[in-house]
Amino acid sequence: MIKQKEQWLVTAKRGDFYGLAAQFGLDPVTIRLLVNRGMKNTEEIKKYLYADWRDEYDPRLMKGAAEGARLLYNAIRNGERIMIASDFDVDGIFSGRILLEAITACGGTAVLKAPDRVKEGYGVNPSMVEKAHAEGVTFMITCDNGIAAFDAVRRAKELGMTVVVTDHHSCQFKEEADGVRHIILPEADVIVNPHQPGCGYPFKGLCGAGVAYKLVQLLYALAGKSREDSLRFLEYAGIATVADVMDLVDENRIFVREGLARLEHTENAGLAALINVCGLSGRKLTAYHIGFVLGPCFNSAGRLETVDRAFALLSASGQEAYTLASGLKELNDSRKTLTNEGVKKAAEYVDSLGEIPDVLVVPLADCHESLCGIIAGKVRERYNHPAIVLTETAEGYKGSGRSIEEYDMFEGLMKIAHLFLKFGGHPMAAGLTLKKENLPALISGINENTRLSAEDFVPKIHIDLPMPAGYASEKIVTETELLGPFGKGNPAPLFADRSLKIVSARIMGREGTMRKFTLETADGIRREAVWFGDGKALDEMLAEAYGRAAVDALYARRSTERYAGNDGSASAPADIRIDITYSPQINEYMGNRTLQLQLKNVRIPSTVKSR
Repeated sequence: MIKQKEQWLVTAKRGDFYGLAAQFGLDPVTIRLLVNRGMKNTEEIKKYLYADWRDEYDPRLMKGAAEGARLLYNAIRNGERIMIASDFDVDGIFSGRILLEAITACGGTAVLKAPDRVKEGYGVNPSMVEKAHAEGVTFMITCDNGIAAFDAVRRAKELGMTVVVTDHHSCQFKEEADGVRHIILPEADVIVNPHQPGCGYPFKGLCGAGVAYKLVQLLYALAGKSREDSLRFLEYAGIATVADVMDLVDENRIFVREGLARLEHTENAGLAALINVCGLSGRKLTAYHIGFVLGPCFNSAGRLETVDRAFALLSASGQEAYTLASGLKELNDSRKTLTNEGVKKAAEYVDSLGEIPDVLVVPLADCHESLCGIIAGKVRERYNHPAIVLTETAEGYKGSGRSIEEYDMFEGLMKIAHLFLKFGGHPMAAGLTLKKENLPALISGINENTRLSAEDFVPKIHIDLPMPAGYASEKIVTETELLGPFGKGNPAPLFADRSLKIVSARIMGREGTMRKFTLETADGIRREAVWFGDGKALDEMLAEAYGRAAVDALYARRSTERYAGNDGSASAPADIRIDITYSPQINEYMGNRTLQLQLKNVRIPSTVKSR
């Protein structure tokens, strides 16, 4: 990534790197990476590297889980008709699927329902409850929503339903003048949410599917099923954890690691078909494939059409599965085009503001409301500011927000809760609806008390350790893979080196954005390197520092020849040097394995003055 301002920070935790390396048979570099991730001793390192499903926490530690499982089990035994009230994103899809398959396996009858994103918005609503009651539903369980569904839960209780809420979103609260907060919870029979007061579950960072999975463990125990029987749901929990951008730490790492291993051999025909049509069959699946290939296909159903298409895929088999999978992939391709158009319009709006406020609020009149969250994420990445993207609907403005680590968006919205018809979320993301006349108050109100400083908006690049590119090896790559799966909260190891000379350069990629370099270290070792960022921006940065002629000569493979300087005079051979952050990787092509550096950040060495 190239930014005008970036702060490169080196993590420098202390530890017995060489002693632990000898104990585990690993390179000291790998041990340092583990120490940087908070591992302090042998036991913690062993758990981090080798933990599996046997190391999960006891689900009985989650407040309400045991009672919720008992109520659900009794409803199954009594033959009650059960409604699973889910959501339309990936987490909602797979938490709903976990509950549906588990209830069915225990002999129950359940229907899986999610609101229409455009017509009804986020979360279970009174209309859904009333329709379900008319169809004979007497038991409602929510997943990935419900903690803010006050009206829907109240209506369900008025109609005599038993209600179990399972959710992972933040609980709403009312803050008194003296700063005391009163948590506001729906009037359900049982609430299962690690964020609710009094919950002693050791890990709070579960997604909705993770919470549903813990409940199902207890349900299976009541039904006389073995612990191993519930492991089939780990691939669902793993997909949802990555797609919902949860931190890949603690129990989440177990879900994703175990889930990915099972996903490669999934018994779900719909998932297998989607993996196939996305060109991933036979490949080692990673969190990247979930977050950027498979997950968006499921999301596209709930965003552009109806989530029922995603539900149908997970129930399909044979040719129907391939037909539905192909349709979801095509739908996602359409979503990408619409997203790119929305991001362009959002950037034009922000650039027209002149001074950028702490929290960006971007109204996009013609944006499909289901894309607001994705566009908000892109705007946040571009400007490194919290961003809320809104579009006009019959209700007023509806949209989604995405935040930066330094700003709790849910807390910020709670301070102006009176402006919204409804809202919900957590520190990094939120959804909201408000009347059109309240837009100016939203823009001013959310920016009044952010307490953010200019330093908070400077992109921070966290480097695991400075490591000469010449030290990178296939062994280092193999060992660092033990630290995966990589994603939010557990990024791939990032190394840095200074003043590497660009020996040669090539423009690559279908659109000419990719760059491939041969770099030379201070001690003469050469490494191949690839850059997948904005190639043109990188060229401009090099030209500003070394002159356009030098850069042109580099791509013309004349880097050791004399070239004309900016003033037309002859100068010394091109000596273009860069500082880099990088991840070493093995490139496999036509049966050959070669070590290469994937460049993540590039800057001009501080000793070089711009021309």
